[in-house]
Amino acid sequence: MQNNEVESILSALLADAKAAGAEAADAVFVNSVSHGVSWRMGKLEDVERSEAADLGLRVLIGKRQASVSTTDHSRAGLKELAERCAAMAKAAPEDPYCGLAPAERLAAAPFMDLDLGDYAEPSTEALEARAAECEDAALAVEGVINSSGAGASYGEGRKWLMTSHGFFGASGGSNHSVSVSVLAQDANGMERDYDYDSKTHLDDLKNAAAIGRSAGERTVRRLSPQKLTSRTAPVVFDNRLSRSLLSHLAGAVNGAAIARGVSFLKDKIGEQIFSKTINVVDDPHVKRGAGSRPFDGEGVANAAINLIDNGVLTAWFLNNAQARQLGLETNARASRGVGGAPGSGSTNLTLQNGNASFEDLLTQAKDGLLVTDMFGPQVNPNTGDYSVGCSGFWFENGAIARPVSEITIAGNLIEMFAGLIPANDIVFRGATNAPSVLIPAMTIAGN
Repeated sequence: MQNNEVESILSALLADAKAAGAEAADAVFVNSVSHGVSWRMGKLEDVERSEAADLGLRVLIGKRQASVSTTDHSRAGLKELAERCAAMAKAAPEDPYCGLAPAERLAAAPFMDLDLGDYAEPSTEALEARAAECEDAALAVEGVINSSGAGASYGEGRKWLMTSHGFFGASGGSNHSVSVSVLAQDANGMERDYDYDSKTHLDDLKNAAAIGRSAGERTVRRLSPQKLTSRTAPVVFDNRLSRSLLSHLAGAVNGAAIARGVSFLKDKIGEQIFSKTINVVDDPHVKRGAGSRPFDGEGVANAAINLIDNGVLTAWFLNNAQARQLGLETNARASRGVGGAPGSGSTNLTLQNGNASFEDLLTQAKDGLLVTDMFGPQVNPNTGDYSVGCSGFWFENGAIARPVSEITIAGNLIEMFAGLIPANDIVFRGATNAPSVLIPAMTIAGN
């Protein structure tokens, strides 16, 4: 849909809300497209394509608010939606922190061009060819015997936000992805692994055959895994998995968790929680970034945050309601869908490269566990206690010795963050990214 068409729809909806008794309101319109194929053992398994045009309205009356969503954009449908939402708001319990963003904090047009999509939807045939090329390359690796399937997909989304106090803006982007998972076998059994890539522009997407070869080679390397005896040892998370630790950090500094008092970092603002060499940046203005946006989910002008600055925790991820509850100012990290009030979260969150190479981490650790796959992470949000099932490789004297599996590793995220050492091998695969990292000591549960 075009800007002027959406602007007309949202203007009419907000006018209907005012007529129904709203003192303030905002509305979101989301237009999305998804197109993907599944491919297995040389044959097309599935083709899916969907389009959606969803609309959400939030009405505020005093310190009460309510939200509703719809796919009906007719004038009669919008008027009924506004009346229903206003009636719900009048009956809702009071929320002393709700409200629109301060007008003086709103972003002003023209908004920054972040080049967030090529909007070049491929044909089904092109997606099939991409998935087939990826799987063929994986199956060509010696030792690979079967495929769990390959996939290629495209998606795009555009979001428009309008508020009753004068904001109107659009954001959005596109995404191309390809992936494959295969099985390899030797005399001792079978193993599975995968690889993938995802980018906002097709010309940035990794070659499908290269992804397939990588998946096949990763799988073959995992054959004949051994078990470990329980011990305490250094653990290295490779750069495909290390971002999960950064995701746990993001969850712990989310304004909702802080406001509820259910975060192990709730009392750590301004404190050194990483070593002085560690920096974590959240930047909404990365060109072609998977999490980039020119303003936040409440229309507030945004900018980069040095979340961890030389090891010190400097901020929470806050929207306006959370900031009010905590006696702070929003830092423009509101997120917004068509249903419910704004949430909050990171944009492009990056643990910056360290000085050591991946090989340097192994050498420094000497003997330890390299984690390359994991499942079922468990985190206690109040204490930071952490555990996860995993597999990978045992290394000795800084060199990979043998594959290992059926392992659980455990630690405490506060202690893990304090000792974390990053490599210099970051690979950008999404909105949250980190290089390989070394945790000097974790509990390993094996035999």
